[in-house]
Amino acid sequence: MVKIDEKVYGKAKASLEMLFDTATFVELGAYTKRTCDGADFEGVICGYGAVNGKLTFAFAQESGRAKGSFSERHYKKIANLYELAVKNGAPVVGVFDSAGAVVYDGAEALASYGRFMKLVSDASGIIPQIAVINGICGGSSALIASMFDITLTLKGVSKLFVNSPFVVGECDTAKSGISAFEAESESELFGFAKTLICALPSNNADGAYCENGDDMNRAVSFDASEYSAETLVKTLSDNGSFIRLYSAYTENAVLGFASFGGITVGVAASEKGAVLDINTARAMSRLISFCDSFAIPVLTLVDSVGLDLSLEAEKAAYASELARLAYAYTASSNAKLTVVVGKAYGAAFTLLGSKALGADMAYALPDAQISVLSPEASVAFVWNDRVGEQSREELEAEWKEKCASASEACYKGEIDDIVKPEELRARICAAFSMLASKAEGHPTRRHANMPL
Repeated sequence: MVKIDEKVYGKAKASLEMLFDTATFVELGAYTKRTCDGADFEGVICGYGAVNGKLTFAFAQESGRAKGSFSERHYKKIANLYELAVKNGAPVVGVFDSAGAVVYDGAEALASYGRFMKLVSDASGIIPQIAVINGICGGSSALIASMFDITLTLKGVSKLFVNSPFVVGECDTAKSGISAFEAESESELFGFAKTLICALPSNNADGAYCENGDDMNRAVSFDASEYSAETLVKTLSDNGSFIRLYSAYTENAVLGFASFGGITVGVAASEKGAVLDINTARAMSRLISFCDSFAIPVLTLVDSVGLDLSLEAEKAAYASELARLAYAYTASSNAKLTVVVGKAYGAAFTLLGSKALGADMAYALPDAQISVLSPEASVAFVWNDRVGEQSREELEAEWKEKCASASEACYKGEIDDIVKPEELRARICAAFSMLASKAEGHPTRRHANMPL
């Protein structure tokens, strides 16, 4: 048997070495070839191994082997890997670096791309799929990588596009929302992928738990009137854990995964006093849908002054994006907890994980403000005739106290409890601990117990 030349697989093998634990990678289909030519081995490495002790499957395209060109045999190697991954309920990491299909293969190559797309689609919601782009990922490959649950890129190196940059120009995949995380180096890129694999469940029947030694009842300290959303999430989570996604795509929220009481939780936190814009709504919808697929609980932290009041938003089908966000919450059956930590005005209160949309529980901090309109707009619209008897500032303060307080929302049953800031972590951990078995569904009843 002809031995594979290690030199032509240098980049792909280096990528897999950065991903897997030392000496755990086992290659699949190592001697697969396109032709009878002894040196014409396929331009993709497939196999499995351990990532921090967790079974993981991966393929890595090799640009040094015929530019990683895609063919039917290329697809079959990956299909074999997927079959094993789904059978074993283990995640798949795809390292994309290919210049495209073998042109001479014609319809066969195009059909193989289609079969690859179906492969990814069929595995979606069963096992997590993470795409790592450390080279060229163009045309149909870009579509396939974008079908993965989470796509990671390398700054200045990754080239993910449908149409060639030589034709349409360069596109920033992080700012466009295609890339969930853009790394500065390859070590950071694969390190982030490893962190994700460890945080996420292996499949849709597996939970994501991690003992970390942090006290669930630990008191926390933060100024509810002045904070950044990321700082707040790290303050509340186990040992300050937070895996942030889509940071370049939306500045109005922080999204990602954190641990609460040893349970991995998807976090959607409004940036203080920000509006709910299109990018934020779209990224939140993706996160919530992904979490629901794998029964990962969702924590929504709300501090929003409302919707984006701009013509640009309306031109970009704003209503459709907000509808998708509403649908993501209402269609999901995973555990959901919402905390109003600041302002929740208008539709932002409704759309950001309200009980009306299916949240299991909803809390508010003592100074939270929940109102159809802001206190300023409410006074101008409803109490403007009282201006003169009292100053506008006094009327706005009265509105906050009587009509926009967390207590009013509690009285009406839309908030379950008002929680002191120092107790918030303990209450979040307790809620997710209580809701931990929700994803398992209702217990099956054999029969009712008749009063005989």
